[in-house]
Amino acid sequence: MRVVTRFAPSPTGMLHIGGARTALFNYLFAKRFGGRFLLRIEDTDHERSTPEATAAILDAMNWLGLTPDELPVMQSKQASRHAAVAHEMVARGTAFRCYVSADELQARRDLGEEKRVAARAEGLGETERASLLAEAGALLAPFRSPWRNGGSPPSPDAPYTVRLRAPDGGDRIVEDGVQGTVKVHASEIDDLVLLRTDNTPTYMLAVVVDDHDMGVTHVIRGDDHLRNTFRQIPIYQAMGWDVPEFSHLPMIHGNDGAKLSKRHGALSTTVYRDLGYLPEGMKAYLLRLGWSHGDQEIFTEDEAIRLFDLGGINKSPARLDLEKLGTVNAHFIREADNDRLFDLLQPFLAQEGPLDPVTSARVRQALPFLKDRGATLVELAAAFRFLRVARPLELSKNAKKAISAEGLARLGGLLPELRNTATWTTASISETITTYCTATGLSMGQIGPPLRAALTGGLPAPDLAPVMDWLGRDETFGRIEDQLQTGAG
Repeated sequence: MRVVTRFAPSPTGMLHIGGARTALFNYLFAKRFGGRFLLRIEDTDHERSTPEATAAILDAMNWLGLTPDELPVMQSKQASRHAAVAHEMVARGTAFRCYVSADELQARRDLGEEKRVAARAEGLGETERASLLAEAGALLAPFRSPWRNGGSPPSPDAPYTVRLRAPDGGDRIVEDGVQGTVKVHASEIDDLVLLRTDNTPTYMLAVVVDDHDMGVTHVIRGDDHLRNTFRQIPIYQAMGWDVPEFSHLPMIHGNDGAKLSKRHGALSTTVYRDLGYLPEGMKAYLLRLGWSHGDQEIFTEDEAIRLFDLGGINKSPARLDLEKLGTVNAHFIREADNDRLFDLLQPFLAQEGPLDPVTSARVRQALPFLKDRGATLVELAAAFRFLRVARPLELSKNAKKAISAEGLARLGGLLPELRNTATWTTASISETITTYCTATGLSMGQIGPPLRAALTGGLPAPDLAPVMDWLGRDETFGRIEDQLQTGAG
């Protein structure tokens, strides 16, 4: 059997990280076994589904590199097929026409709630209370239609729904790939609606028909769908179709153990792109949200495909930890190809103004040495500010202290030596500074602070020799001269 998985989001909003993790797990499982990973957009909620949300989901999937092996299936385009299956089930006797109206069902629920409330009243005897609770329970129990065993319609043109004939008696058991053995009693499964009175299919029917038609062998989804599985398997059985294997993933919680919300970082997946995370960093972090393989913390995609298995998924909810995400992302920034990283960095550098060719060349030259200066592309872009500041530099408070009369004198003595440096490289610049310190009896602790202040204005920067190498001769001399002139004035 060739493995086929699918990810089936509803385009009623953006793709959040919980959905992204589900997509990733489906992708990795299919690739692990040389199978196919498919995408279905469940857009049957016409009031809430939007083209913009669909585009956003596809954009997020593309950014993460979770490319389906076939073009996405739009569920709404399969409605006639869904309806045809429901009518075939009626012909088979595994589904039936139900003439109970929505108003009648609501009245039944309302009466059940009334009896439940009445049972709480003071002064009732135990027998009367038990009777009311029993009546409430029967009315609020999963609905079994009086039409499930046939009967003549109220009138020739009476509206009806098509309902599944739910299984009778005994336990229904699912061997879940994550949750283990899960069972419910058949009485907990209702005669669920397959077709509404306007002949449109319900979600429960559409999902099963689509999964069957797409050849899905393994359904990997959030555990909020676990109860649905017991309502969907009877549809497969009613049509004589193979039932896929089910695996339900625990939810993701915040780092405080509470249900995930925006305050925890439950943002659209593409927001993380805008915050400067790399797709490989995001995927590596999502992989470890609820899955583990020994003590290994960070996985490349090739490693994840080779090692991913359902047995490594934890049953308890994972906890979102943005600090850990930053650590993982920083690793992949350091590992990234320099040319690709420079291209990814461009939009974040541009947020502080366009890069001219000279400054762009400086950033490109410095990038291999500054890749450890940020956990995100936003932070990394900020690490290059000292290369971009306009002259004359605006000095920070501490930098102004370093540019004292004594500091200016030292800079004035160093500048001619720098001008005489034959080749402008990090090594030769370092040698010139060392030679100057030796000749004057100064230490780096004495020449370093005013030199750094003149070159960076107090912005964070690495060792001075490479800074001067990246700035180039003219910019280095110019920044020092600016301070000497200001001091002289």
